[in-house]
Amino acid sequence: MASKKAAESTLYHLSPTGFWKKFRDIAMINPEISSGLPIQSIHRRPQPGSRPEKYSTPATKASDLAQNPYWKRDVRRAYPQLSVITQSELSSLLIEHSGAQAVAAPAEGEKSEVPAAPKAALDLTEAIASITTAQKVYSESKLPPAIPVPHKRWIPERAPDVPHDPHAYFPMIMYK
Repeated sequence: MASKKAAESTLYHLSPTGFWKKFRDIAMINPEISSGLPIQSIHRRPQPGSRPEKYSTPATKASDLAQNPYWKRDVRRAYPQLSVITQSELSSLLIEHSGAQAVAAPAEGEKSEVPAAPKAALDLTEAIASITTAQKVYSESKLPPAIPVPHKRWIPERAPDVPHDPHAYFPMIMYK
């Protein structure tokens, strides 16, 4: 006699009772198929809700209401802050950063020198003129930055004419 090797569908899974069992028996094509919901007392160790201790959220700086006011937490109104650079500040920055970047290492016996006091504020046009006369900003080998484009620029090229009667008025010109 052959023994049944299939698992019992209701042994380890929940099965409906009452009205829903009758409904399932009528509506299902194969009512012997398992519901797939495991029985909690068998498959869940420890069972949900069986632990005696209760979870408590750990205390942080954010949970201290005295040190966490609403305006610090409100990110919806965290607007970008404007910054203003005047022309004199910009000219001084341009002159500072246009010089040579390499700095010699100080000798062991020498004292390190204090940086020189900043020069008097120049006009922006004078600062740009002094920088461009001291060194050439752009050359054939060092070109200014170009805006990146995702596609190649279209250069129109004349295509061969469409076949037509040579004596007819045909204003169409083809480009590729």
